[in-house]
Amino acid sequence: MRPDQKSANKIASLLLFFCLMWNMPAYPKDTLVIGVTQFPNNFNPLINSMMAKSYILAFARKRMTLYDENWNLVCVLCDMLPSIQNGMAVFGKKSYGNDGVSVTFRLDKRAVWGDGTPITTKDVLFTWKVGKHKLTGVSDYEIFRRISNIEILDSHSFIMHLDQQTCDFANLDNFQLLPAHIEAKNFSIPAEYRNRSAYETETTNPGLWFGPYVVNKVVPGSHVIFEQNKFWWGRKPHFKRITVLAIENTASITANLLAGGIDMIAGEIGLTIDQALAFQQRYGERFEFLYKPSLIYEHIDFNFDNPILKDRRVRQALLYSVDRNAISSQLFKGHQPVAHSNINPLDASYNQDVKKYAFNPQKARKLLDEAGWSTNKDGLRYNHKGEALRFELMTTSGDKTRELIQQVLQSQWRHVGVGVRIKNQPPRVYFGNTINQRRFKSLAMYAWLSAPNSLPRSQLHSAMIPSKTNGWSGQNFPGFTDPRMDKMLDEAEKKCEQPAQRKLRKRLQQLYAEELPALPLYFRATSHIIPKWLNGIEPTGHQYSTANWVEHWGVKE
Repeated sequence: MRPDQKSANKIASLLLFFCLMWNMPAYPKDTLVIGVTQFPNNFNPLINSMMAKSYILAFARKRMTLYDENWNLVCVLCDMLPSIQNGMAVFGKKSYGNDGVSVTFRLDKRAVWGDGTPITTKDVLFTWKVGKHKLTGVSDYEIFRRISNIEILDSHSFIMHLDQQTCDFANLDNFQLLPAHIEAKNFSIPAEYRNRSAYETETTNPGLWFGPYVVNKVVPGSHVIFEQNKFWWGRKPHFKRITVLAIENTASITANLLAGGIDMIAGEIGLTIDQALAFQQRYGERFEFLYKPSLIYEHIDFNFDNPILKDRRVRQALLYSVDRNAISSQLFKGHQPVAHSNINPLDASYNQDVKKYAFNPQKARKLLDEAGWSTNKDGLRYNHKGEALRFELMTTSGDKTRELIQQVLQSQWRHVGVGVRIKNQPPRVYFGNTINQRRFKSLAMYAWLSAPNSLPRSQLHSAMIPSKTNGWSGQNFPGFTDPRMDKMLDEAEKKCEQPAQRKLRKRLQQLYAEELPALPLYFRATSHIIPKWLNGIEPTGHQYSTANWVEHWGVKE
């Protein structure tokens, strides 16, 4: 059972009290306490996407591949990145009748689970079995769907046969290994695996983990304690213990930092840029501040089950009536630029010619008139049926920046006759149920994180709409369906030549900006606040957090 917000705040307040009473100093030591603003909704690496979980699990897990701080795809759990050039990837006609690609991976033979059990191809096969089952409800179902077969060569080598040619065949970031020796029995009833998984029932079992650390203790809604993994095969981490403490209230997390109750605030899931800048003005001499422009995309999902939002004119009107430049300049001092599509200008695939929606309330009103919302009464618009143009806007409770933006949106939309009711939820509920199961009625604000040059198939393809029948797999939470988008996404996976690829991605962004499956707000920057004695933290600017390289963190001499 998760403690309610009052309990979580009480824990944070008590910690602050004792820190102040004992005047705990912040100085180099063999333990590290990290403050974050959200707590994971679960600990299974395949189920539900949430930045807080991705950050926390990185201390105790390694991905097969990921993008590093230089935005290069690298092997982590494998020993060499497959390519056409090195012969580990081969395009060609396969026996099952499709143009596919066969990719050879070799697991690092040193890799073992935290209970000493070797990581082998048995775990690869089991993970594929879990991921491809439609009732499991994995977040990135697409990466498992496209695998037609896995051919085992030996205990550490396998060939992955993909059912179609795809340009990112070497990227296995979300093929996150599960321990077959622990989880096989829990998968006997796939539809119940989400709750039966050992990641939920025995989270501190060391056999679930294989990073520099293992999970030693979990207090739901409050904190996670990590201890060094005695079976870790890589570079020995400096810190004997790391505690990640969730403090959802901004005032409490900064007060704990000042008092020494926490050593640092994670940039990936900590203070927003405006909060960090204000904090730096007052306490800049006490900490190091690292700012990194990123691919984090703050936006509002439209729920296409809502008949009003199916009308593109209404969606466009909502965007025309928001002064996003003012939000960027006044709240973020320009550090977080306006988003004109889901692709950041930092990304090589960005299309600078996409349709742009400058602040234009007059145009918004005209579009709403055309859409049939032309009757004004008490400041709201009505259609011919007498229905009011009113929406429910949701986001994560306790996030002061998002809550402030909600108020700005509510005010600006009111000026064009659109009513907004604000309803927020704790992050664990919001991401664990409301977003994942498409339970928001109209509008849902949150952020997407992406890897460089990633293809948003899981978020935009109609086959990726979560539902009860597919175990809530996929991340097309708006329920957006457009045959043109499906076709472009399918083609972009196969056409790897740069001219064709660039053309497809350009068209994809143009279609996104025209149809607006979501309302783009801005691209976020991460703000890392760390003690002056800590080194080794290098912000990445993409979805793979600094915690993936925790073994490189240390204390300055």
